[in-house]
Amino acid sequence: MDLQQARVLRDLLADTRWWDRTRAFGTALRTSTKGPGGLLLVGPPAAEPWHLTAHLDDEARYAEIPELSPTLVRWNPPPNAPRHLSVGLDRLAAARRGESLLVVAEAAPASLLERVQDVRRAGATIFALDTGRTELADLAHEILSVDSTISDTIPVEDGTFGFPPAVPGGVANSESGWKSASGSPVSFDSAQHLLSIAAAESAPGPRGSGGSRGRSADGPGSTEARGMRSRLARLLDLISGPDS
Repeated sequence: MDLQQARVLRDLLADTRWWDRTRAFGTALRTSTKGPGGLLLVGPPAAEPWHLTAHLDDEARYAEIPELSPTLVRWNPPPNAPRHLSVGLDRLAAARRGESLLVVAEAAPASLLERVQDVRRAGATIFALDTGRTELADLAHEILSVDSTISDTIPVEDGTFGFPPAVPGGVANSESGWKSASGSPVSFDSAQHLLSIAAAESAPGPRGSGGSRGRSADGPGSTEARGMRSRLARLLDLISGPDS
């Protein structure tokens, strides 16, 4: 999936609660990091989050948000690695309050969980993008879970993707409010593209880093909104091909 496809998918999901969750998660990620170099990304030893690091870096430069430019933390960088690919685990040991750690993991081995726990103790804010089948929920302040076994889909008739009703009085971005993350409509890979877009968007105002996108006056369940989702779904099929 390239940036154009990711933005088409973002528009497909714009009237769903899943995108609202992703956008709130991205906003919290951006605002919790107090200065350039303070956003760290790490994954399991066999699945370092190269792609999300690159996407976030592109969005940070495009949106001119230097604190969003990430540092990829690697388990065993080779001695001759370029500077931006040579940051080792010592950087996690130096993490402090005002910095953020984003853990990207479809599976989280004990070695990763131990490192994350140490960073949390040091006062950094822990974010996690996982599959809902790891133990990261016990360590993360904010967690967004997706089902890594599914392919991207189009919205169902009401655009909810089967989400349960919103909890009255629920607080976005609170630790307790992010522990349940079920019903993802996208794949794990696509979620990383969408998160990079969401993190660069401003929290208030219209959606879309490339310009304003207004909501239909009749609401997300209106005929006009459903028609837009249908057209975008067909466009996504043209770009990426139908699901096998």
